[in-house]
Amino acid sequence: MNLTVNGSPVSLTSDGETPLLTALRDELGLVGTRFGCGQGLCGACHVNVDGAVLPSCQTPLWQVEGRSVTTVEGLGRDGAPHPVQQAIVDHQAAQCGFCISGIVVTAAALLEQEPDADADRVAEALDRNLCRCGAQRRIVGAVLAARRPT
Repeated sequence: MNLTVNGSPVSLTSDGETPLLTALRDELGLVGTRFGCGQGLCGACHVNVDGAVLPSCQTPLWQVEGRSVTTVEGLGRDGAPHPVQQAIVDHQAAQCGFCISGIVVTAAALLEQEPDADADRVAEALDRNLCRCGAQRRIVGAVLAARRPT
């Protein structure tokens, strides 16, 4: 399976039915993407595939062959965190951190498509991401702060 991950071409040896999450973690060592529910319902495993946020636990490798995948590790540039990553830190919006990688990927994709998204739109976009710590309000606030250039 050949695809681009975080801007670099990769060739994976896993079977085409292997979940993308498994290949990312086990073959490429990209452990920022988390296994949560395993059913594509919690958002911990979200990655960006050609601009669409998908649950990597439910996405077989064959579905992403030849496509571009961005994980939480691929969001920052030139050694600097992505604005959403930095805003999450600045606003102390993550508690346990388990869900945050999927939230960051989802929020970054939203702001790429809708740079002026308001609080309701951010909350709607993050609805598929479960945070059991209850930090949703702080997360939405951080994403809103990431909209503005610093």
